[in-house]
Amino acid sequence: MGSGSVSVGLRAMFSMLTPNESSFERVEEVPPYVQQATPFFVGLMVLEVVVGLVKTGRSVVTISDGLTSIAAGMVSRLPLLLLRGCELSAYMYVWERFRLLELPWDSAWTWWFTLIGVDFGYYWVHRFAHEVAVSGAAHQVHHSSEYYNLTTALRQSATQQFASWVFYLPLALAVPPSIFAVHIQLNLLYQFWIHTELIRDLGPLEWVFNTPKHHRVHHGRNLYCIDKNYGGILIIWDRLFGTFASEEDKGPGVVFHYYRYLWRKSKAYRSFSDKLWTFLKGPSWKPGKARLGDHVDNPKVTGKEVPHDPSWSLPLQAYAAVHFLLVLWTYHELFQNKMMLSQLTILGMICYILLTLTSLGFIMEQRPNSGFLETFRCFVMMMMQRYNYLTPPLPFLTVPTEAFVSLSLLFWALQSFSQVLSIKRKSD
Repeated sequence: MGSGSVSVGLRAMFSMLTPNESSFERVEEVPPYVQQATPFFVGLMVLEVVVGLVKTGRSVVTISDGLTSIAAGMVSRLPLLLLRGCELSAYMYVWERFRLLELPWDSAWTWWFTLIGVDFGYYWVHRFAHEVAVSGAAHQVHHSSEYYNLTTALRQSATQQFASWVFYLPLALAVPPSIFAVHIQLNLLYQFWIHTELIRDLGPLEWVFNTPKHHRVHHGRNLYCIDKNYGGILIIWDRLFGTFASEEDKGPGVVFHYYRYLWRKSKAYRSFSDKLWTFLKGPSWKPGKARLGDHVDNPKVTGKEVPHDPSWSLPLQAYAAVHFLLVLWTYHELFQNKMMLSQLTILGMICYILLTLTSLGFIMEQRPNSGFLETFRCFVMMMMQRYNYLTPPLPFLTVPTEAFVSLSLLFWALQSFSQVLSIKRKSD
């Protein structure tokens, strides 16, 4: 990566690109800013850990929570390997058939108008995700961590985009898709760095922009934090529409299964309307309550809550971290080379990534049968290395990586065999 592209990539993280360097005539010319941001994600996360250790004497990230957050981010992007994003596909459909006028793609005015328009759309996307339960079932993935750090920013839902596209369609009546494709990425990237507790206050910038201070409120569980501060880049929308809350003195800190919870909740009601409103009103709604429910019913934050942090050995943490880095490299390479691969190969690689993330998750949770799944996964990984579907970041790492995977397979096979013998003895 040259110095020019490093500068562009770093400034894209803070939505600081100029119209000159980020205006394109065709969608195909728009760089994959989010995909190119991976080194900056990693670099800033490492920097946060180092600064956190220096400032507080403790790590702001735990291995289990950090890996889970990054894994969720990886899964959220996998559908894009097979399909163009819902937001851009729907946008182009409306643009090609219903546009009323065509703003010039190379105008700075168009660029700035789109930045504001996309952020305004995002405010309503985000508010909808909190105030309509079925959309909240997707968005709750992002709020499922008990920690607030840069890895939390990557904890994204794979299904939220299936509802968010609607809110950007008015822009398609006038704004070229190429400019929209730039800003939908920059808006997302900007929101990465605001997920930190290490930046306390940014002075006058707090009046206009969304900052870590404002977004901490949004992630808070305290009653004054609920349904507040939805902005993406700008906080002015919250100030205009009455959803803004200032951060109070630091108080106590603060799941795919939510769809199942909504379904069970709806089944408990007799009338069809109550069943329907379970999905379409706020997550706290109950019959007889206001549209968003009564937040007084929410569990109180006492400060005695202990974040979930499974106790697992340091060698096991190191093992999971190494295999996670290997699958992260596979994920990166898959996005880099997707145009040269068949759909069948891409689908197979997606299955392998999901298998790896699931198996490592089982190990972190210390599930009783995690050894059997990890044995199978290591065997699959060894076969994929054998047929060159998996390659290490550097050629000289080929032999060490293959040896590590072989030893991993042997270890988990012995563990599984020992477990089978133990079960057999108990049954006898």
